[in-house]
Amino acid sequence: MRIVTWNVNGIRAREAQLQELLQREEPDVACLQELRAPLDKVPAPLRELPGYHGLWHGRAAYAGVSLLVRRDRVAAAPRFAHPPFDLETRAVVAEVGGVTVASLYVPNGGKDFAAKLRFLEGLDAWAAAERAAGRRLLLCGDLNVTASDLDVHAKERRDGAIGQRGEERTLLARLLSRGLVDVGRAVDPGNPELFTWWPPWRGLRQKNVGWRIDYVVASDELAASARRCAVLAQFGTSDHAPVVAEFDGWRPALTG
Repeated sequence: MRIVTWNVNGIRAREAQLQELLQREEPDVACLQELRAPLDKVPAPLRELPGYHGLWHGRAAYAGVSLLVRRDRVAAAPRFAHPPFDLETRAVVAEVGGVTVASLYVPNGGKDFAAKLRFLEGLDAWAAAERAAGRRLLLCGDLNVTASDLDVHAKERRDGAIGQRGEERTLLARLLSRGLVDVGRAVDPGNPELFTWWPPWRGLRQKNVGWRIDYVVASDELAASARRCAVLAQFGTSDHAPVVAEFDGWRPALTG
């Protein structure tokens, strides 16, 4: 199974690039964030993508997530749902081949840091309940938190910077303690240049002066079968890069 997650930073501006990414990677599941468009403003060719079931969950000029599932991986359209902590079109989940997949867009926290912490707490509580019920999870998206200083270029590290604060990192670590694995770091554990977002000025992306805030997080039993988790750092014009993960041990048999 191949998974793509990408914060598109405006779906209308990235229509052609998304189609190119889907053609190039042929993902079984695609998770998108920061659509910044309600359903009726999502370009029609994307709403009606051949070969995919999809849900577009957005609002005008703000937030928004999507989850796309290949039709040949499920017998019928998955039942898309929104967990209770989703109050601003920031989460959508569906079961695909016995795995609960979520596309997530955690608030940045710049305008309301407390709301960001509440979202992370809600996500953690939901994940804990899902794991306690025996469900396998795949959480993909822009979590807007760096797990450690390794995930921030040295020139971008700042005491008290949102995305690097101890409270956020503690909540992310708690989430991972639920039998979940940060697949990007599991595959590439010591890489100090593994970033997914770059400040959009002074050519920092070209210099790879960035942050790692986009994740593929998987249940430990699923993560054990991961054979790839790559950042497509040169793809697209969003300030985020797509992340692509592949799992050998997850082979849905048209189960829905």
